[in-house]
Amino acid sequence: MSSPDPQVRAARNLSTSTSRGPVVAVTGAASGIGALLTARLAASDEVKQVIALDERRGEVSEATWHILDVRDPAIAEKLRGADVVVHLALDLDLETDAAARTAYNVRGTQTVLTAAAAAGVHRVVLCTSAMVYGALPDNDIPLSEDAELRATAEATGVGDLLEIERLGRRAPRAHPGLNVTMVRPAVLVGGTDTALTRYFESPRLLVVAGSRPTWQFCHVDDLCSALEYAALGKADGEFAVGCDGWLEQEEVEELSGIRRMELPSAVALGAAARLHRIGLTPSPAGDLAYTMHPWVVSVGRLHDAGWRPQWTNEEVLAELLEEVAGRHTVAGRRLGRKDATAAGAAGATVALLGAAAVVRRARKRRGL
Repeated sequence: MSSPDPQVRAARNLSTSTSRGPVVAVTGAASGIGALLTARLAASDEVKQVIALDERRGEVSEATWHILDVRDPAIAEKLRGADVVVHLALDLDLETDAAARTAYNVRGTQTVLTAAAAAGVHRVVLCTSAMVYGALPDNDIPLSEDAELRATAEATGVGDLLEIERLGRRAPRAHPGLNVTMVRPAVLVGGTDTALTRYFESPRLLVVAGSRPTWQFCHVDDLCSALEYAALGKADGEFAVGCDGWLEQEEVEELSGIRRMELPSAVALGAAARLHRIGLTPSPAGDLAYTMHPWVVSVGRLHDAGWRPQWTNEEVLAELLEEVAGRHTVAGRRLGRKDATAAGAAGATVALLGAAAVVRRARKRRGL
């Protein structure tokens, strides 16, 4: 048999060299989950190239960096040649002004989706949270990934996440040919700071009387591996990420060694609302729902795709407790060591009303 024409061989060689995986762009690539994912993708044999976008340059030298704000329409030009965009440039900081946070999160997502479509990107991966399902007393355990999104905007950042979900669902209709994958992690642990991780910084675990808390965690390593699955097209649509199963509140207390403090619902919710309204705590009363009612989710779609979590709920809880050791929080408000001692002496511990007592004492010491 004669050998192929040299031009045919060259074409085959070019096809082989250019077919090694997709070009993946990551927004928010310089820090947090974005930095971890960027490093993971850059080391993957299944990814041809990583385009990293952020307002500063990160540490992954193998990536191609572009420094800009994701709300800048110029991002479309930077996305040309990308097959997939993983959008992780979100601000969910408890201390950020709520209006500024929403403006950044929503405008950023709108811009990335529009820019991706204009640049010919095939898929955008958005990351929200399993919190969008809502924490409600009648939730199934676990919730189906197809369950209705019943959350409200009353908890920190959840309104932004619901709007991101809406934009993601609308984008394929507005931009035919653009696919959107939605990834929803459970309580995220691993260098994170949220109202839910701060719950474990308190010397007592607040339990609202009559509630039935359940806990399902997601380690950042597992989230990154799930995002890689999404970027490579191994899992698509809408799916949740987390450890298999869940922990009941009693198991959490036994594993952590932290005793509970139980408060009537009206007292806990009323105090939380008042303290947040006058600016003494960063967390609104809506955050309490996620420590009261179940919002455990199935991770069946990732399982069907061959993905498995590397962490168990027990292991993630142990890592979280190690991370927060030495920190002191009352009602979501970080306390200095002196304040924390005062709270303990007053018997306030995690009680929301205790937070008010600490603040009153601090004001008296300052003569206010």
